[in-house]
Amino acid sequence: MKQPILVTGGAGFIGSNFVLEWAKCYSNEIVNLDKLTYAGNLLNLRSVQERTGYHFVHGDICDRELVLSLLQKHRPAALVHFAAESHVDRSILGPEEFVRTNIHGTFCLLEAARKYYSELKGTEREAFRFLHVSTDEVYGSLSPEDEPFSESTRYSPNSPYSASKAASDHLVRAYHHTYGLPTLITNCSNNYGPYQFPEKLIPLMISNALMARPLPVYGDGLNVRDWLYVIDHCEAIRVVLAKGRPGETYNIGGANERTNLQVVKTICSLLEEIKPQQSRFESLITYVKDRPGHDRRYAIDSRKIQRDLGWSPKETFETGMRKTVLWYLENSSWVKSVTSGSYKKWIADNYQSREAACEA
Repeated sequence: MKQPILVTGGAGFIGSNFVLEWAKCYSNEIVNLDKLTYAGNLLNLRSVQERTGYHFVHGDICDRELVLSLLQKHRPAALVHFAAESHVDRSILGPEEFVRTNIHGTFCLLEAARKYYSELKGTEREAFRFLHVSTDEVYGSLSPEDEPFSESTRYSPNSPYSASKAASDHLVRAYHHTYGLPTLITNCSNNYGPYQFPEKLIPLMISNALMARPLPVYGDGLNVRDWLYVIDHCEAIRVVLAKGRPGETYNIGGANERTNLQVVKTICSLLEEIKPQQSRFESLITYVKDRPGHDRRYAIDSRKIQRDLGWSPKETFETGMRKTVLWYLENSSWVKSVTSGSYKKWIADNYQSREAACEA
């Protein structure tokens, strides 16, 4: 791709990995719009900050005039929308920000993109795409015997987070069918890998284990997720941008179903191999009270993107987890830089009360 791209949320976990991987593959202009909330970190992007054609813009996706001005100034061939509040636990404690960012923010982007698209002509108009990055959580929960989620699975969100993402998906789809905006939607399974904020399961367990702190596991630990290495996800998004048909949805999964307990034990096993200690890391596993509305199982059917666009994940769960654990071991200064006082307070609010409830 030779024309610029506009990325929202490009300082977050998946967004920053996408920007870094895109910069390795292409030399075109990258405009990165990010509000820099607690999970956004410019340290993730140090390697591209001096790159010719890279522009960081500190701003809010709810600022429709700012978004439109960026579109009209840089004339991107694609708007890739990562910006979102994305943590279920935080959505339970404070849902309003999820509604604002995920629903209203997506609406503002769509309105700006619709105006920009209406002004395009010729090859610029033919090339433009609005790609909305979403989640498998919009589909709800599966029982052990259910088939994995496909693109035709009925939406049934069970948390404020997944409900807000479902609403944004519906808006994106409606803007294609109503206004002809060339949209693409991707629904991915749980991502893991470098630069993930340590509130999420895998980096939290790595960080806590290294500090000999409890490894909090919700409920019985048997909730199942399909795990997708973030670099595989970034490649899939590039493929969807290049080959995807406007108006279509593509599910992106890692074909790696694991229970939360299996994930935690895998991390413990890798740490014991790479960084052995006197006591076993598994002894730190602590079962805590389950969170409200905790979906039992997610699983993604990725056959459509594999069949139609030729993408499939390169990493197995074992190879991706090893790379992830090694990255966090080699980048302890990054972890320290992002675990601020506000993060520590949130950890206390979310987990310590659950531990007390279990002990009672």
